[in-house]
Amino acid sequence: MRFFFRLRRRRVFAAVVAAVVVALQVFAPLQAAPPVSPTSARSHATTAHIPIEQQPFYGELELTAKAWSDVVLDQVVGGSPEATLLNFYAVMAEVGHRSERLGRAGSWRQDRLTPAERQEQIDDTELLFRLAVKALDASGFPASVRVDMAEEAAIQLKHVLDYVFTHSAKPIRIPDAAGMKVINDLRTTPTDSWRLPGAAITLTAEEEGDPDNEDYRFSVPTVMAIGEMYREIRNFPVVKQPFATPDFFSDFVYTPGYLIPPDWYLALPKTLRQTFEIPFGDQTLFQIVAVLVSLLVFLVVLVWLVSLLLETYRENVEKGAGLIDWKRDAIAWRRFLIVLPLVPLTRIVKLFVDDVVNLSGLPFVVSTYFFFIIWYVAAGFFFFYLFEALGRSSAELVVRLRGGGSVLQLQRITSFVMPLCRAIGTLAAIALGYQLLIELGLPSNTVLAFSAVPGLAIGLGASKLLGNLFAGLSIQTDRPLRVGEFCRVGDNLGYITKIGLRSLELQTLESRVTIPNSVADEATIVNYSRRDIRSDQPPMQVLEMRIQLGEDFSPYQLEEVLYQSRRFLAGVPALKEPLVSIDRRSEDTCCALVVVAMVELHGWEAYLSLREQLLVHLEELVERAELSEIALGLAYGTTAQQLKRLPALMQQVVEEDPCLQFQACRLGRIGAFSYDHVLEFRSSHLEHDDFEDSLHELNRRIIKILETHGMEIPFPTQTLMLNPADATHS
Repeated sequence: MRFFFRLRRRRVFAAVVAAVVVALQVFAPLQAAPPVSPTSARSHATTAHIPIEQQPFYGELELTAKAWSDVVLDQVVGGSPEATLLNFYAVMAEVGHRSERLGRAGSWRQDRLTPAERQEQIDDTELLFRLAVKALDASGFPASVRVDMAEEAAIQLKHVLDYVFTHSAKPIRIPDAAGMKVINDLRTTPTDSWRLPGAAITLTAEEEGDPDNEDYRFSVPTVMAIGEMYREIRNFPVVKQPFATPDFFSDFVYTPGYLIPPDWYLALPKTLRQTFEIPFGDQTLFQIVAVLVSLLVFLVVLVWLVSLLLETYRENVEKGAGLIDWKRDAIAWRRFLIVLPLVPLTRIVKLFVDDVVNLSGLPFVVSTYFFFIIWYVAAGFFFFYLFEALGRSSAELVVRLRGGGSVLQLQRITSFVMPLCRAIGTLAAIALGYQLLIELGLPSNTVLAFSAVPGLAIGLGASKLLGNLFAGLSIQTDRPLRVGEFCRVGDNLGYITKIGLRSLELQTLESRVTIPNSVADEATIVNYSRRDIRSDQPPMQVLEMRIQLGEDFSPYQLEEVLYQSRRFLAGVPALKEPLVSIDRRSEDTCCALVVVAMVELHGWEAYLSLREQLLVHLEELVERAELSEIALGLAYGTTAQQLKRLPALMQQVVEEDPCLQFQACRLGRIGAFSYDHVLEFRSSHLEHDDFEDSLHELNRRIIKILETHGMEIPFPTQTLMLNPADATHS
């Protein structure tokens, strides 16, 4: 070929690039042409071939070529092998001639074309080429490389037809529609297929999935074998004839651009272009260097974007999930924006390698697979992060529109919105994954089989997952519990911190418990939280405390403990609607103080802190109620007049303390050795220590006033009865 002759003239440059050639063998393996045996060479030299001008179809071919030179809007495929084959050959010849003419340096000046006229001719040439490519059934190629491989195969097929039409020893009769009917009448099994004599080239109208098709195309086996046929004949000399295009494929492969090299390339000095077009197998020096540079730049950008993406996850872990609830939408959008440029960048680099560099052969297939995998993976992450960002932003927007602003409300809306958004994003990523398998060449039936595997796995071993998903939807719909509520689920008591599609999380006093949704749906749920009519209001939990009272508590002491407790609880702002009562169960020997109130607490720390403060203070009030009744006994020597003045004296000593209020002083009973009185008073102290100090002073004043008025508190006495016999012995 002409490129090898150029290479021989550049022995010095060849020595320089020898090392590069060795290094690039893996990327662009040299495909040597099969050796031509001497027998084959003699046969080509001695066999009498029929010139194409003498073939029976040549007159029809000329008419077809003339028609295509005037009109470029017809279709190449026809209703007979003759129509499709002659249309394809004539159109490809026209495309080859135009490409060679337009691809010469300075052609626009030689042809005196304006830039608009030149571009119009280029567009017409590319249109003709695409019409011709449609005559090939390229469904055997993977979808990702189907178009490019079909275009390459179309040019190779044109060269094969150049050889077949000029090296046939027999007349080639291409049947039209009537001829196909005659052929089928002679066949045992009629088919809509015809094979070109002397070549493994078949045209067929039989297309899988389209029984009504009547247009003939080059069959799938033919298209898949074109590359091998071209390698067999590419070193044979091309016979000169009006439709021959000997340099069509080499110009297409060894120059950048699509069919016609771009103007900037044609404007380069001829010596530089010849250097760029030095071939290494099916590639050139320019193509290899351009691809390596573009891949290097692409990989650098890819690694940089991946590092930025991983950095967002490290920031999330370092800051802690609970501190950034209102910033998670920013992180989600940041991840989306990091992945976003990777999608168009991959497509741009792929188009650059495909259309500008014009890579071909095995390196083209490998690079295309690489870019398709990167693009679909990036697109999967793109949709996943998009829906995650939309979910978080929509959750925050809903909370703000409803007038809320607490983290609890955000968590509650997020727990409902995010699983749905993530499910949609995951489905989109899975759909892209299946499309990638098809693009890489897996048959659709195989992809469907892959899609049946998850269903089989769910049916055999993942039924619990489905049960949890449906139970999660039921919980999200019926809403027996919500995030932030204080609940008992089965035997677990705690705060609901998360409700997902598979499970919910319950923060108990000891640990965080993950309960599958199916288990929670079947368990008995006790929700201690009261909900407001407005769903955006935070929930309030029930706080219940029960304190056992002493067995000797008098009715007054019970009244006093109720009074003191109600007065105290009414002054605690954290309590809503506090209720205080006493209760005695059948199995109890004494009463119990019962306190029930609604509190707005989120988390065990706040709950236990308030509960312990209340319990300590209530225990102090119970003791205060117990000490607010004093038993006072006076000796029998006390006169009736003194006993009459005793209530007034007690009122006097009690009311000396402004924080004490006298209630009553009554003679309860006449005891065995004293007159037993009961002094009742009430305290208004805020602190229990102040009450104890006040009680201390009260007792001292009682002793002093009794001493002043000559009243004695008797010593306890006991009468010992002795039998006469015991007295005698003593």
